[in-house]
Amino acid sequence: MKLKSENLASKIRMHTLQMTSLGNSSHIGSILSIVDIISVLYEDTLKIFPTNPKNKLRDRFILSKGHAGAAVYAALAEKKFFPISNLAKHCSNGSYLSGHVSHIKVPGVEFSTGSLGHGLSVSCGIALNGKLEKKKYRVFALLSDGECDEGSNWEAILFASHHKLDNLTVIIDYNKLQSLESTHQTLELEPFVQKWKSFGWNVIEVDGHNHRKIKIALGKNKISKNKPTCIIAHTTKGKGVSFMENNTLWHYRSPQGDEFLSARSELLKNTRT
Repeated sequence: MKLKSENLASKIRMHTLQMTSLGNSSHIGSILSIVDIISVLYEDTLKIFPTNPKNKLRDRFILSKGHAGAAVYAALAEKKFFPISNLAKHCSNGSYLSGHVSHIKVPGVEFSTGSLGHGLSVSCGIALNGKLEKKKYRVFALLSDGECDEGSNWEAILFASHHKLDNLTVIIDYNKLQSLESTHQTLELEPFVQKWKSFGWNVIEVDGHNHRKIKIALGKNKISKNKPTCIIAHTTKGKGVSFMENNTLWHYRSPQGDEFLSARSELLKNTRT
């Protein structure tokens, strides 16, 4: 029997394929890469309040890789923050569901992102505020691996460790591909785990498509006292559609025509199995 989060992931994959096709938008490869992580967050991890999105008790989640925002919109719609029918307006003129995730008039989105390297710094500020005010909420930030080329992230990584932000969890979508080339060819990140550890973080590696393992990694019992946590999630760009997997073409290409139909057919088949 499939987990609830796995069922949610199937729905998000189908929604986002249709959204990027209808809006003639890009980044479907990056979106599919994080769907399993997003599903576990919204189904099993985050404390959320769909009828009262600004509830002070809510956990805070920031998608720093804002170009994959369609996955968050789809999750929010499935969790009843707004009607699922709104998803059809994604990336259309006048829609609030922009290509890069936006909090403007979109309930459930904490912060607009798009320029890479901003989300973690903002997350650190929110986490520090929670510490100072003795709040119980947790803060989660989801970053891309290519985004870790940005120097602002490494300043934030130092900041989080210095302030002992153990209410902060960062998840890295480590699919090892950037917009045009691999992370190895663009700017080598390895030894990635050791770098985070050397900055004073609690580091966990996980299969970013295994829902049970993701749920365990995100659990409160994995928090290390006085240390922020980094979950390095090994993922596949374009996960779920065979001809999109590990293919940089689908960072910018929009699924149209026969490619859309083929991708939809594959997703439907995977949903039934």
